[in-house]
Amino acid sequence: MPRSTFPRDRFDDLPDEGGRVGAHRAQRPRSRGWAVFFWALLATVVLIIVGVFGVLVASGRISLGGEAEPTPTPTETTPAAIDTSYSVLVLNGTADAGLAGNLRDQIVALGWSGDAVQTGDSDTTDFATTTVYYRGPEDEQAARGLADAIGGAEIAQSDFLQPTDDPNTSGDESAEKRLVVVIGLDRAGGQPTP
Repeated sequence: MPRSTFPRDRFDDLPDEGGRVGAHRAQRPRSRGWAVFFWALLATVVLIIVGVFGVLVASGRISLGGEAEPTPTPTETTPAAIDTSYSVLVLNGTADAGLAGNLRDQIVALGWSGDAVQTGDSDTTDFATTTVYYRGPEDEQAARGLADAIGGAEIAQSDFLQPTDDPNTSGDESAEKRLVVVIGLDRAGGQPTP
């Protein structure tokens, strides 16, 4: 390249490794890339934590307010008692013969008179769980007492035990206190009754 015809100035005589003169970009420090990475990582973690916390608050799993958890109030339950003033009908709801008679004997041994406990077969032979049925809320404790006494059977209120208005039925069904035990498959197949 031919020599320049421009007059010499102060920039022509600068040493190659001299200080800065004019506007130059500074060299990047080596640690600056890592600092940016760590700040981005910290911001990502904070955003994830805030997002998870926000989702938990929005879904109701965490409460921000000073709302106190409702304390459960203890409910008073009257203890289940055996009430032999009820008549009992034991129905076999399985295909195994003799279960109703065995349970009848067990109920008589609990204090019922032999005349107050009757047996029969249910309309079905695949009843799942042994259950003591009762008529109304006033009969629930007697049903629970019988269920516990025969070994933890379930109890349930039943509509089919409600009195009928049929004039052809004999006697006053509304005055009769009755429990119906349906033996289920949980006691069938050689399983001992407690």
